[in-house]
Amino acid sequence: MNKKLLLLTVIIMSMNAVAQNVMTPELLWKLGRVAPLGISKDGKNIVYKVSIPSVEENKSNSKFYTVPVNGGNAVEVKDYESLLKDKNVSADGNYILYSEEVKIEKVLGEDFYPALDKSNVQIYDALDYRHWDTWNEGKHNHVFYKSTAEGAVGIDVLKDEPFDSPQKPFGGDEDFIWSPDGSKIVYVSKKKVGTEYAISTNTDLYEYDLASKTTKNLTEGNLGYDTAPQFSPDGNLTWLQMKRDGYEADKNDIIVNFKGMNLNLTASWDGTVDSFTWSADGKKVYFLAPVDGTKQLFEVNFPGLTKIAINVIQLTKGDFDVNDIVGFSGTSVIVTRTDMNHASEIFSFDLKKNTWKQLTKVNDETYSKLALSKTERRYVTTTDGKKMLVWVVLPPNFDPNKKYPTLLYCQGGPQSALTQFYSFRWNFQVMAAQGYIIVAPNRRGMQGHGVEWNEQISKDWGGQVMQDYLSAIDDVAKEKYVDSKRLGAIGASYGGYSVFYLAGIHNNRFKTFISHCGVFNLESMYGTTEEVFFNNWDHGGAYWEKDNAVAQKTFTQFNPIKMVEKWNTPILIIQGGKDYRVPIGQGQEAFQAAQLRGVKSRFVLFPEENHWVLKPQNAQVWQGEFFKWLKETL
Repeated sequence: MNKKLLLLTVIIMSMNAVAQNVMTPELLWKLGRVAPLGISKDGKNIVYKVSIPSVEENKSNSKFYTVPVNGGNAVEVKDYESLLKDKNVSADGNYILYSEEVKIEKVLGEDFYPALDKSNVQIYDALDYRHWDTWNEGKHNHVFYKSTAEGAVGIDVLKDEPFDSPQKPFGGDEDFIWSPDGSKIVYVSKKKVGTEYAISTNTDLYEYDLASKTTKNLTEGNLGYDTAPQFSPDGNLTWLQMKRDGYEADKNDIIVNFKGMNLNLTASWDGTVDSFTWSADGKKVYFLAPVDGTKQLFEVNFPGLTKIAINVIQLTKGDFDVNDIVGFSGTSVIVTRTDMNHASEIFSFDLKKNTWKQLTKVNDETYSKLALSKTERRYVTTTDGKKMLVWVVLPPNFDPNKKYPTLLYCQGGPQSALTQFYSFRWNFQVMAAQGYIIVAPNRRGMQGHGVEWNEQISKDWGGQVMQDYLSAIDDVAKEKYVDSKRLGAIGASYGGYSVFYLAGIHNNRFKTFISHCGVFNLESMYGTTEEVFFNNWDHGGAYWEKDNAVAQKTFTQFNPIKMVEKWNTPILIIQGGKDYRVPIGQGQEAFQAAQLRGVKSRFVLFPEENHWVLKPQNAQVWQGEFFKWLKETL
C-alpha cells in the first residue's frame, strides 16, 4: 500500500471514528448552558451568559459574552450589566426597584419565646407552612424602591403585609415594573395567607402610587392567575391572565388595558400563551406558545377599539422549540431555540424573509463530533378515535434491521407541553445514544393541541390518558426494529404517577419501570403536598367527601396504591428529600410496597434535592442509576 493510500485510509478511519461518537451522561454535563440577558443599549450586541457545570466542584461556573445582533464572533465581557438597560430604574433615573425578604410573621420558637433562642421549633396555625423545597419561617419577598442617590433608604411597597412579591417559589424581577412615567409601580402578588393561600391561584396586579403611597388592585374582578405585567410602547398595561381560581393550567390569554377596557387578544384562539412582548410600534404582540409538539413564535395584531378583526398568526414552523424572545433588531426577532439533539442557542429570525441565522455556537463543536439521534413524528389513533402525535426518537446510526429495547416516556405536569425540549436529566439524546428507542406520546393533557385536549386529563388521571399511553407503545411496538419483549416505562412527577399506575394495568407489556418523584398514594399526597389547589382541581375534591362522586372515583379507581397487588415488574423509585410538591412519603410508600410484595426494586434518595436534581454530582449519580437499572432489568 503506497503512502498516499495509507494516509487516505487513516483519514477515513478517523472520520468514521469521530462520526461514531455519541452523547453520554458525562458529556451532557459539560455542555454550556446559554441564557440570554438582553440586547445592549446601543442595539448592536446580544448579551448572554454561559454556565458550565463543574462535576469536580459540584457547582456551575458562568461567563458573560456579547455577540453582534447580525452574527459574528463572541467576545467575553466582565462588566456586562453596564451594557444593558436596567428596567428597574425609573424613566427619569431617580429611583430604582428591587426586592428583599422581610420577616413578618412569628413562626419559630424564638419568635414566641425570645429567652429560648436555642430552641428548634416551628409553630403554625394554618397551611402554607412549606412551599416547593422551603419551610415558611415567617419571611416574605417584598418590593422596595429607593432614590438612586448614594445612601438612600429603601421604601417597602408592601409595608407590613404578609404577602409575597416576587411570588414564591420562582418569581423574579419580572413580577414588578415601573409605569412609563415612573410615578407608579405595578407588581404581582397573591394577597392571601395560610390555608387560603394554599387553595388558591388568585394572583393580582397591584398599582402602587409613589405620591400618595396608596395601592390599588387592578385585576380584582379576575379570580385566577394575573401575571407578567408589561407596558406597550403606547403605555397600555398588558399581562397574562387565567380565569379560574385553583386551576394552574387554565388557558393563558394576553390582556391589554386600553382606555379603561380589558381587551383579550387571544380569547378566540385555541391555545395557551407562554410569554409575550410588544413590537416597537405598538401595533402587534409577539408571543410564544406550544403547538403540535413544538413551541413556536406567533403574532397577534392590536386593533384597539376599531372594528378591525384580531388575527393570530403562527410565524415559525419546524421540529424545534422557540423558547425565549430576547428582543428585536431591524426586521429580525432574536430568540433562543432548542431541539431534542441540541441545547439552547441564540438565533435571529427574519420576519420578512422567514429565514433563520444562528448567532451563538457554544456547543457546535461538541455536536459536530457526535452521531445524532433521529426524531420522527408518528400519528397514532387513540381508543376514542382521536389522532395523537407521538415523538419517536431513534438511536444514532440506527439500523432498521436490528431490534432495540424501547422506552415509553411519560411526561409530567400533568398539563404541560411535550415538545422539542432539551433536558439535562430526561435527555432523549442521551437515552437514544445508549441504544434505546424513545416513544413520547402527546397524550391527553398536553398543551399545543387545543384547549379541549389539554383539559381532558383533569379529574381523569387514570382514564383516557392511560389508554393513550398504551395506544402509543402498542403501535410503535409493531415495528420490526422494536424488541417487544424489552419495553420499559419511565417518567417523573405525573409521569412518575403514570409509571406507578401502568405497573398495575400493563398486562405484562413492560419489563421494567422507573418512577422519579411520582405520586403513589393520592390520599397521603392530598394530606402532605403544599399547593392544595392543584389536588382540589385535578382530583375533584378531598378524599373524605363521600358524596362527591368525582373525588371518590379519583381516590379509588385512579389511585395507584389500590392496584399494588398486580405489581409484578421490577421498578426503580427515585425521590428528592426536599420535594414538598410530591413529598418523600410517596416514594417511600411505593418502595415499601414493592419490597414487601417481593418485586425487584430499588430506592434512590437524594436528601438535599427537590422535585428536580440540580447539583452536578447528584445529576451524574442519577444518570448512573438510571442506566444501570435499565441494563440490569431490560
